[in-house]
Amino acid sequence: MKKKILLVEDDKILRDNTAEILQLANYEVITADNGKLGIEKAHVFEPDIIICDILMPELDGYGVLQIAMRDSELQKVPFIFMSAKTNHDDVRKGMDMGASDYITKPFDESELLSAVSSRLKRKEIFEKQKTVEDTGFNKSIKFESIQEEFSAKEKFIYNSEMSIYCEGNNSNHIFYIVSGEVKTSKNNETGKELITGIFKKHNFFGFTSFIKNKAYDENAVALKKTILQKITKQEILNLVKQNPQIAINFMDLLSENLKQVKDQLIHLAYDSVRKKTADALLQLNHKNKKEYPINISRSDLASIIGIAKETLIRTLTDFKEENIIKTDRNSIEIISFEKLKSIE
Repeated sequence: MKKKILLVEDDKILRDNTAEILQLANYEVITADNGKLGIEKAHVFEPDIIICDILMPELDGYGVLQIAMRDSELQKVPFIFMSAKTNHDDVRKGMDMGASDYITKPFDESELLSAVSSRLKRKEIFEKQKTVEDTGFNKSIKFESIQEEFSAKEKFIYNSEMSIYCEGNNSNHIFYIVSGEVKTSKNNETGKELITGIFKKHNFFGFTSFIKNKAYDENAVALKKTILQKITKQEILNLVKQNPQIAINFMDLLSENLKQVKDQLIHLAYDSVRKKTADALLQLNHKNKKEYPINISRSDLASIIGIAKETLIRTLTDFKEENIIKTDRNSIEIISFEKLKSIE
């Protein structure tokens, strides 16, 4: 079945030429000459992707995107701006509002088709991921057997902001979180922090190599009072020799960690700011319950998502206005999990 594209452009010559290019590439195309008509046609046509000009009569492109982002039927549709506005602030405004891509006029055919193809591919990837989740194949890995083996080990208490290990330290242990919360991060050459993970109760972290004497390649800090158990590599190796099933469990854990990293890279590459922010909030609220507020600084949350702090604050403000979340200083409470999960 042909993928459907809605093209919203007020310039007739450009609209017809662009539609012809897309039709030759085997897409089904419907057009609208202003934003208001574009929204009306979107509900009837149900496009797989929307390409929209910015400067238009009736309703401009920013208005079309804003309506689409708040419409449950349209917010999942990839949205590409096509405009002669090349100012950096204009581009950033569109991306911050939730656009998937931005093509500047004049453009060549390959640029247009490449943008459309990559956004449709991204849509297919996440639809497949959702199918896997909905059919129940993406089950969480259980490590009760590992936890039981080390339940009697000494427990170590780390108060908020205490360092657990630093990049370059010998990696003699992996860590199991009895209670609390831990942040891992790396600093780039300019000193800016990039958060690589947030770990909670019953999580393992600190994996490097079970065989080689390899240093930690990141920093780990307690985000609040945290109780940890330290497990040496030798203890793990001994346990694996006694029980091969433990080895399988650890391989599953490492495979799952790798999958999460790959998924995160896909999100960073393809998702809108709204989608990345929504996913981060859902992941941080691991209980999926309103009574578990998320306690994290705006700077840390922006670092996790990979966006500017100012952009995050604007996005959170939009979520508040849409009655999706409530905020109080560093605390964020999710009001509507359904709305948050539906954001694209």
